[in-house]
Amino acid sequence: MNRSFRHALLSSALLLLPAGPAFAAMDPDPVADEDTQDKAEIVVTGSVATQSSSATGLTLSPRETPQSVTIVDRQRIDDFALNNVNDLLEQVVGINVEKVETDRTYFNSRGFDITNFQVDGIGLPLIWGIQFGDLDTALFDSVEAIRGANAIMSGVGNPSATINYVRKRPTDTLRASASAQFGSWDQKRFEADVAGPITDTVAARLIFAHEDRDSYLDYNHVDRNAYGALLRWKVTPDLTATIGYSRQENKADGVLWGALPLTYTDGTRIDYPASASTSADWTFWNVTDQSAFAELDYRFGGGWSAKSVLTYKRFEELSKLLYAYGYPDKATGFGVGGMTGIYPSTYDQYLADFYASGPLRLFGREHQLAFGVSTARSDALEWEDFYLGAIDFPAVQDWGRVQVAEPTYPGEVLEADYTDRLTRAYGAAHLNFTDDLKAVVGASAMWIKSTGTSYGTDQSRKESGVSPYIGAVYDVTPHLSIYASYTGIFNPQSEVDINHAKLDPAKGTSIEGGIKSNWFGGRLYATASLFRAKQTGLASFLGVLPNGDSYYEGVDTTSKGFELELAGKVTQNWTLSGGYTGLEIEDQAGNKARTFLPTKSLKLATTYAAPQLNDLKLGAQLRWQSKIRYADAGVQDYGVVTGDVIVSQGSYAVVDLMASIRLLDRVRVQVNVRNVGNEKYLASLMWGQAFYAAPRSANVSLSFAY
Repeated sequence: MNRSFRHALLSSALLLLPAGPAFAAMDPDPVADEDTQDKAEIVVTGSVATQSSSATGLTLSPRETPQSVTIVDRQRIDDFALNNVNDLLEQVVGINVEKVETDRTYFNSRGFDITNFQVDGIGLPLIWGIQFGDLDTALFDSVEAIRGANAIMSGVGNPSATINYVRKRPTDTLRASASAQFGSWDQKRFEADVAGPITDTVAARLIFAHEDRDSYLDYNHVDRNAYGALLRWKVTPDLTATIGYSRQENKADGVLWGALPLTYTDGTRIDYPASASTSADWTFWNVTDQSAFAELDYRFGGGWSAKSVLTYKRFEELSKLLYAYGYPDKATGFGVGGMTGIYPSTYDQYLADFYASGPLRLFGREHQLAFGVSTARSDALEWEDFYLGAIDFPAVQDWGRVQVAEPTYPGEVLEADYTDRLTRAYGAAHLNFTDDLKAVVGASAMWIKSTGTSYGTDQSRKESGVSPYIGAVYDVTPHLSIYASYTGIFNPQSEVDINHAKLDPAKGTSIEGGIKSNWFGGRLYATASLFRAKQTGLASFLGVLPNGDSYYEGVDTTSKGFELELAGKVTQNWTLSGGYTGLEIEDQAGNKARTFLPTKSLKLATTYAAPQLNDLKLGAQLRWQSKIRYADAGVQDYGVVTGDVIVSQGSYAVVDLMASIRLLDRVRVQVNVRNVGNEKYLASLMWGQAFYAAPRSANVSLSFAY
């Protein structure tokens, strides 16, 4: 994909800043906060989870929330060695992970890109809506996905999903854990996590993870470190102050920028080994992601509380990239050209959020209110050092043995310097009409201002909008509820048309309805939902102008479908979670759109524990998706074929297995096997180019928990 497409998305990154309360701390791992034990419980993803406020700003259980909610807890993360966010989100019902390159990943749900990301309910969006490198999960207690539009807590963005990462927090008693993991492709991973009190009123937590590994892909190697430090001070019984710092360093060599051309000039598919790459050992993509926050939480009388959070985030990127374009000749293997550049970038984000919530008694019944204000600023600087000479790739059959030589670069130039500002006011109410009927109403108002330039395009804009939300839940029986919700969509866009005019904001609606239920004494949670989302004027990529800038047009896109999901415990020792998604995506003419996305997907995971056999645990997870395809028009330029060439990836299933057992008191050994059937499949068809996903792999880990 042309790099200029990435720059077109960046100026809208700050617009996707959700703001809201921190998640209630959860307790799925051995170092979790005991304070959560007294809260109402509901079983999700195979363990007991507390209530959440990420969807509406109100503290509600998933059954009380009129949207689809999935929580992946620490136990699930550890059982299946989900060490990075890409691996984790691949297992979440209704979420697709588009691995377009080794170090750049898109996420989507319900037919649209996911652009809203939170940490403890505070929005720290991905730049360009993309995850760079591997985000380590060592810092998080759990990860929550709220599918559909999130009008209250984000206000802007696509009706896809909101991802909330829940930080690990200090604890009131001493807890500690450590693990070492070794696996395929010379993988070595070490984790340490210690938490506990320092004094009667002060507690701390320190987290560290290091991973070093080669890859099944030619030339590729990753070295990743994650650090976390948090300090909590109970100033008074009602006032708590918390500060924290996290740092993730992802250093990757032999990286993909773009991926493999999939056909020859005659339109026939190229037969690659799974290890095939268009990279070279001199390429790299280094990312440093730092975040610091300060939080004050005060609890008033009568159930009211207020929280203020200041957050600073700095993202630094330095990459030397090699991109392959064109199609090889079938007889000779030659014909692929390349381009390369060095790209240093820095992004600074400043966020301030104030939030309050509490009960209100009205008409003889108690209701909940939540409201807040937030402000944020993002400053971006991007440089480019682009090689202007010609690059020819070796014959395609020699890739992996013969590399492109590293050129000499002319010197970097500042190409982008711009600032985005966002101010929001939001509020919600949980209305208790009867013992069985509850409703959630709310809205978010936002004011957006951008200044500066990016690759020659003026980024100036000044926009405002309001996103409304209304939902209701009716308890048919003590174990079964029906629900429905409506969300307005306001999605500011930074993309430009062929005349360099910025597109108007995309607008639309998202509706959802379904059934939620609890079974086996509340241990198992099951849902069925229908959804429909429509956006008018949504930016759709059309091409590249002579100066290298991407241009777009606004199109109307409709997504509709259904989801089935269950999660929890069938018995005390048997957990089960997963679900099925059916999806249709159409453009304004009623034609199928975004065909690189699967229209059907199934995800299941299960574990069974035998405490009498040294705490033996066995588990498996399955991920299946339907056929996807991409219409490639570029190959027509070679004059060999006429009409688009359809590149497809057939349906496939991937199965992972795990087993763990207690060796000594507090010491466990665990084995994980990924892709047991050694399925060979393309990781994504989002941009027409693609590379193959990982073949079968295995790792063994030894862990200690106190």
